[in-house]
Amino acid sequence: MRVVKDAEVRRNEILDAAEELFGSKGFDGTSTNDILDRVGIARGTLYYHFRSKEEILDAMIARMADRLIADAAKVAEDRSIPLLERLPRTVLALNVDSSIGEEVMQQVHRPQNALLHQKLQDRLLRGVIPLITLLVEDGIGQGIFRTDYPREAAEMIMIYSYTAFDGLAMQTAEQRQRRVDGFIYNTERILGAQEGALREAILKIF
Repeated sequence: MRVVKDAEVRRNEILDAAEELFGSKGFDGTSTNDILDRVGIARGTLYYHFRSKEEILDAMIARMADRLIADAAKVAEDRSIPLLERLPRTVLALNVDSSIGEEVMQQVHRPQNALLHQKLQDRLLRGVIPLITLLVEDGIGQGIFRTDYPREAAEMIMIYSYTAFDGLAMQTAEQRQRRVDGFIYNTERILGAQEGALREAILKIF
């Protein structure tokens, strides 16, 4: 008997299968036939949801970004955690920590996938800037930060960090350290914090 499933359920089944396969076999080593076999569906059903393997990857990235943002939000909104602990933990919650995530990120960083890279950054920024704004506002309330523009400060810090540290692994140790030191120095000034107040918290991120 043919089983008809809700479109969203079927879509997530396809993405779950693709994640497992990309994580174990790699993106290039996985074929659409592999995905069909894993889910147990016809090719027409796959194409109803996704027109290509690349489109599946695009949807996986969007879903992964949403999950990371949700994890970061749980930390940012937990006021039982001291602010200077919440700040690095919120940012670190955005890091992928699985073979699936690493495989997806390898694909994202390929030169031919520049559009996917931009999409991921844009999605993460849209989700994380309100969270960092919340942290800045908490810091203002506690007298740690002094700025009349919490959202704008969060926006400037996050946009710069995503740009400046995206290729950090390609830099020498000296270049990396200087960039990190400069980021700490300027972040403290943007937020109106005392010099050195954020150093320990930010270093946990790197």
